[in-house]
Amino acid sequence: MFARILTASAALALALPAIAADDEAKPKPTAPAKDYQANRASKVMTGTFGGRTMRYTATVEEQVLKDDQGTPKAAIVTSAYVAEPRDPSRPVTFLFNGGPGSGSVWLQMGAFGPKRVAIPSDARDDGAPPYPILDNPDSLLDVTDLVFIDPVGTGFSHTIGDTKGEDYWGVTQDAKSVAQVIRQWIDANGRWNSPKYLGGESYGTTRSAAVVNELEGGYNDVALNGVILISTILDFGAGAETEGAELGYITTLPTMAATALYHGKASAPSVEAFVEEARQFAIGPYAAYLLKGQNAPADERAAVRRELARFTGLSEAFLDRADLRVSSGRFYKELLRDRALTVGRLDSRYTGTDYDAAGETPDNDPSFYGIDAGYTAAINAWMRDSIGYKTDRRYVTIGGVGDWDWRLRGGRDTNAYLTVAPYLGRAMRENSGMRIFVGQGWYDFATPFFAAEYSLTRTGFPQDRIEYKYYDAGHMMYVRDEDRRKLSADLRAFIRAR
Repeated sequence: MFARILTASAALALALPAIAADDEAKPKPTAPAKDYQANRASKVMTGTFGGRTMRYTATVEEQVLKDDQGTPKAAIVTSAYVAEPRDPSRPVTFLFNGGPGSGSVWLQMGAFGPKRVAIPSDARDDGAPPYPILDNPDSLLDVTDLVFIDPVGTGFSHTIGDTKGEDYWGVTQDAKSVAQVIRQWIDANGRWNSPKYLGGESYGTTRSAAVVNELEGGYNDVALNGVILISTILDFGAGAETEGAELGYITTLPTMAATALYHGKASAPSVEAFVEEARQFAIGPYAAYLLKGQNAPADERAAVRRELARFTGLSEAFLDRADLRVSSGRFYKELLRDRALTVGRLDSRYTGTDYDAAGETPDNDPSFYGIDAGYTAAINAWMRDSIGYKTDRRYVTIGGVGDWDWRLRGGRDTNAYLTVAPYLGRAMRENSGMRIFVGQGWYDFATPFFAAEYSLTRTGFPQDRIEYKYYDAGHMMYVRDEDRRKLSADLRAFIRAR
């Protein structure tokens, strides 16, 4: 499904193709753009987070973006949770998901919001409603106020008047609009001197880097204390699976090893030990072999094939037919073919059953259809019923944007090899107080952990200010109860350490 370098590696917070929102999801405004009135709902609530019982105000509101003439162009919805009484020196964290085209429902209702939806923690399907919507003691509200952002075309966010969604659908365009929302929010809430954190998941990490460039790349800075990267994709060449590209096979191999071990197709004392072996094999003998191409001698090929079989759980015969280069799609189908099962892309702990067991790639991703219904029900119930946000729009969880503009604007031309990682490196070099948190799941093929490590160990990154944490789940590690608690604890410590 995602064979092309950009639309594939990118994608991909939730592994669905980007499709334009339909007319039902985008009702036409009844008043001229100049008369647009922002929608808003707010409620004071109480909860216990990190062991601390506290009052907070939940506010869902449209942040209206205007052009230079003051004409409203777009309404971006934020969901803010602010501790009471308000403290202008308290940290505030701005969060979003990815896609591109994904609403913030996943981080909000799965990980850090004051409520969460309870879905199976052991890689089983979420089934049918009703889904329990529970208090979330793992919310970060005890250490930071939270502002979740739904970019244009996601959640309830939309354009106004005759503005086109395409004006906001691109790496740079999207980052500019999100940066504008952040500036407007801190203006309206008196938070210019608050410690500030920015956090994203999947393409949301790409967005984070681009937004950092918009906030800190000029003279009118909004300086950040930290950037939270969850399931990281910064360098799209690092994971590209296109004909002639070799690096993606290297960066994906440790994830294959973790998956093979999980499903009993490999043997090792621990996943940590096994993936470290796989890392060293990938950047050593395997990388050397791939770089030689057809000039590699037969004995080297045989030695690499044996080790590759040990790490991937695939037969040497299959690896030979694949020329020792196994795409992720083929791996999902081949690993458990003897059991007539496929493994997930977002989380390879999940298994699925296809129409038949003879195909080359899976029919669908069991780790996405295993969770989507519960999250959709939860965000609508929470925002509409609990907070009282009234709208006739449909909440777009994923897929609400059209063709994405992958070009980077300004600076050196990196369009042919898209990487936003240098934005973060520069920001760290120019802001000695900024740190980076990197959270990765062992079983994530959408944004493999080794590709994230590759991106952030290039020249120009102060390594002593980058912190890596790993989890025994996949792309959305917080669907596993133990890892949600661990992620929450890790981020509390990260924020408190400023």
